Formats: sequence, structure tokens, C-alpha cells
Amino acid sequence: MLKKGQNQEILWVYRRLYMYMLSSIVILSSALLVLMLPVQSEGNTLRQLRIPTAVDNRKTIETWQEEVHKKLSKIVSLPDQKPTSFETEKINEEMREGYKLEEFKIQSTLQRSIHVCVGVPLTDKPKKFPAVVCIHGHGGNRYTAFEKEPTPYHEFGKRLLENGYIVITTDVGQHDIYEQGRTLIGERLWDLIRCVDYLETLPFVDANRIGCAGLSLGGEMAMWLGAIDTRIKATAVCGFLTYMDQMEKNHCMCWKFEGLRELVDFPDIYAMMAPRALQCQNGEKEPPDQFPPSLAQKGWSEIISVYRVFNAENQAELIIHSGGHEIAIKPLIVFFEKHLKGQTSQTNRTG
Repeated sequence: MLKKGQNQEILWVYRRLYMYMLSSIVILSSALLVLMLPVQSEGNTLRQLRIPTAVDNRKTIETWQEEVHKKLSKIVSLPDQKPTSFETEKINEEMREGYKLEEFKIQSTLQRSIHVCVGVPLTDKPKKFPAVVCIHGHGGNRYTAFEKEPTPYHEFGKRLLENGYIVITTDVGQHDIYEQGRTLIGERLWDLIRCVDYLETLPFVDANRIGCAGLSLGGEMAMWLGAIDTRIKATAVCGFLTYMDQMEKNHCMCWKFEGLRELVDFPDIYAMMAPRALQCQNGEKEPPDQFPPSLAQKGWSEIISVYRVFNAENQAELIIHSGGHEIAIKPLIVFFEKHLKGQTSQTNRTG
């Protein structure tokens, strides 16, 4: 038999072994957790596909853009195919001051249809017009771009019509995913891509001169449309140049979906448009927790670096206007006059 002192020594050894094993497990678990965490860049934002820094080679940037486009197109879960027909059904027609506004139902996916509004300037001279996809924000709908003042949109659809543009709108404010296997952003984006498809079928639209514009959520979706659909020649984003960290607080979280933050931040998505035309607008009166100019300027410094590589700084501009969360109409019109009127560049397709 073991003596009392020997028992105590054995218990002491067991306790030491137990504590050693426990400490080893904790250390190993912590190490594994660190290895599993996504790589973080400065500012604690997750950006595996961050804009290449200190790069002045156009080919390097183009390769980066292609990689971002490929990966974002995949994780946003766009449909694999488009319907062979729009199966267009006319719903309504209104004659308004200076333009005609028609509403149609068209096929968006193989299983789902959407409503679109198309505004056409009234003119006796048949011609092909440039066109703009106008996108509403939270609480809006396909008629928001044509609403009378006062709204933060300032009738931007009507103002574009007055200046000789075709305008198309649809609803992107849903918060339910309609089809299994999709993402919310992907469904909103797909419906906008189908608006571009529909514009190309209209005989009075110049398919080589299509742009998009929106405010807030509409600005976000204009960003996505301009980045993913290279048929968009000019993109105007109002009230949505920011960072994902900012959007994590006091904002609707409908912008976020699985895998997004691990790949990019918003400046990376904007930079996919280079060297195509881009205008971002942010208001001086935006509250600090919304879309303040300070964050817009920070993001713009990243975006414009890509345009410099393309020698295309004249294609991009940041507008800090004196208002709040709203569209500044004059610079919007000037932007599209510069980049859509008279442009005849070859149409590119959605990747």
C-alpha cells in the first residue's frame, strides 16, 4: 500500500498534469480561432480584394477588377439565365407635361415578373435618346422619380426627361427574398439589370448611352448596377459613398449578406467602374452617423487612385453639395450631359 505522503505526491502530479493539459487546450483553441478569423485590413474592415495600392499598371488593375467582378457576381447569386421573352403587358399610360409615362409588366426571371415605368419625352422629331435607370431609396417606389416636390429626389426622373433622356424605373425596396437561393441585393440588382435589357429593346433608345442614378438605397443599387453591368456608361450615386463599418450602426442592414465583407468594402465596388464615368454626391448637412462628407472624401481617395491608373480622372467626380440627404439636380444633369450625350462607345454586356 502507498503511504499518505506518497498519495499526496501522486495527487499533486495529477493536478499539475491536469492544469498543463487544460492550459494547452486553451492555447490551442485560441490559436485555431485566430487562424479561422478573416484577414483584416486597416480600420478593422474585412477586405480580401482591397484596391491594389501603389500600383500604376493598368493591366494589374484590370485583372483585379475582373477578379472582384467574378467573385461578387457569384456571391450575390444572380440567376443563371434570362427569360427568352419579356412577355410585356401594358398596365397604364399617362400623358404628363412634356413627357409620356407608361407602366409595363415584364418578365424578370423564369418564375417572376416585375413592373417598370418608362418615361419618354414628347417630341415631333424621331430620334434615339440616351437613357437613365432611376432608382428610389427606402420607402419609395417606381413612381418616386417623377413625384412632385418636396422630396429629397427633387423630381430627378422628370428633370432628366426634360433634358432629353428616356427614364426607366422599377421597385427595389423589398426586404423579402422572392426566390430560393438568391440574396436580397442580388434580386434587387437583377431587376435593375432587366431594366437595362428592356431599354435595349426599345427602338428609340440608344443602347450605347445608358446610365443610372439613385439616392440612398437607390444610390447603393446604382453603385451595384454600375459595377456589375458594364453596359452602364455613367453612374451617379447620391447619398451613398461610405464604408461598411459606418453602415453597421443606425442603418437598415439590408445591404449586408454572407461573404460580402470578407471580400470588399464599398470603395472596391465603386472602383470596378473605372474608367467608366462616375459621380458621387454627399451633402454637407448629412449627420455624422449617416453619410458625412468626411467618409465620402476618404473613400473617394481610394476610388480616384484607380481612375488615375487609367488616366481617366476627368471621368470621375465627387460632389460635396450644401444640402443634406438629397439629390443635387444641377450637377447630376451636367454629369449626364457630359458623359451620355453624344457618346457612341461600344456596348459591353453583363458578365
